[in-house]
Amino acid sequence: MTQILVLHNSLNPSASASRAMTEAYLQRVRASEPDVRIIEHDLAARPLPHLPPEILPSLFGQVPQPGPEAEVAARSDALIGELEQSDVIVIGAPLYNFTIPSTLKAWLDHVIRGGRTFSYTEAGPQGLLPPGKRVLVFTASGGVYSEGPGAALDHLVPYLKSVLGLIGLSDIQVVRAEGMKLPDGPARREAAIADAAALAD
Repeated sequence: MTQILVLHNSLNPSASASRAMTEAYLQRVRASEPDVRIIEHDLAARPLPHLPPEILPSLFGQVPQPGPEAEVAARSDALIGELEQSDVIVIGAPLYNFTIPSTLKAWLDHVIRGGRTFSYTEAGPQGLLPPGKRVLVFTASGGVYSEGPGAALDHLVPYLKSVLGLIGLSDIQVVRAEGMKLPDGPARREAAIADAAALAD
């Protein structure tokens, strides 16, 4: 049975293009694979806390002490467990101030741990997640950042590819609903939603 991990990050619950793309994809998946298991986290509605100092023992490979240290480590371990067990990771990531939402950064900080999801080797960092996972990034922006003058300001897609690659996630597909504030924004939005749904095939 396929397991899909979904991370919503848009602050706009009703008119978000990244949420619309995610839902279009999930609807087609459910139609074709009714027994699919989907784990959803709305990180905008229920954000994770930023990493507190109590996580430091776990970051350095030490056994956390009972109490706050163990509680923080357990949260991180649970999120990593979901990631390890999922076949597809769907990330709704609107472009905020040229980069990812802070809610997504908090999730990344919880799941990127040396010795747990990546290790340092003589050849450089090596991802420790099981191979074969697929990542779908549905991103939306008011302007165009995939090409032209705006490309230099896109710190979302390059960053996600780098940081996810660190833990072994290299099969990454990106669908952009960009130019939402341009005159043809509605048409761009619908095309992106269709592209997102097509990835379910």
